[in-house]
Amino acid sequence: MDVLVVDDEKEIADLVELYLANEGFAVHKFNNGADAIKCIDTSHIDLALLDVMLPDIDGFSICRHIRKTANYPVIMLTARVEDIDKINGLSIGADDYITKPFNPLEMTARVKAQLRRYTRYNTSAPQEICGYDSRGLVVNYSTHVCSLNGRDVSLTPTEFNILRLLCENCGNVVSAEEIFEKVWGEKYLDSNNTVMVHIRRLREKLGEPNRNPKFIKTVWGVGYKIEK
Repeated sequence: MDVLVVDDEKEIADLVELYLANEGFAVHKFNNGADAIKCIDTSHIDLALLDVMLPDIDGFSICRHIRKTANYPVIMLTARVEDIDKINGLSIGADDYITKPFNPLEMTARVKAQLRRYTRYNTSAPQEICGYDSRGLVVNYSTHVCSLNGRDVSLTPTEFNILRLLCENCGNVVSAEEIFEKVWGEKYLDSNNTVMVHIRRLREKLGEPNRNPKFIKTVWGVGYKIEK
């Protein structure tokens, strides 16, 4: 699989390339945003690792560029730890966030986890067709396709997994903790607002207002649910 790595710190980019190459990944490595965007537009990419702070085009802008045409996983790399930076990245379609300095083994594990989720829902292998179909919203678990009133809704793998989890538990409340641990496969922390940001982005894509959404309801102090 092909992984895009963009980081203006050569030592970090080289380290990431080394560990990913050892796992059999083909790495497209760049130290600036302009060259990275050229690669995005002309090459096949399965996952992107983007540094937030770059000398020309920041990682957020590159992520936005990717999301115009592609849904493969995007992981942000940053030395900044402020929640607002994490929220910004997740709000524009990033799937995960790694703060520097990081353990390269953990980074590799996260890359593999994101790719497993992505390929699981984008396989061409025959599967039993099943999903959610109500009030104009259709979520096909087999084809990883979501549509609303006949219009395709473009979702990232993480967004689709959250929506699928809510649909599979239709009528029941799913806590933010359960969503995070099942979708990300990691332990949930009380201060983690990752799920909230993704729910907000899902609502935006479904054209729903946050205060009175039609599909994804907030049960305050408990979690989220999709009504039958």
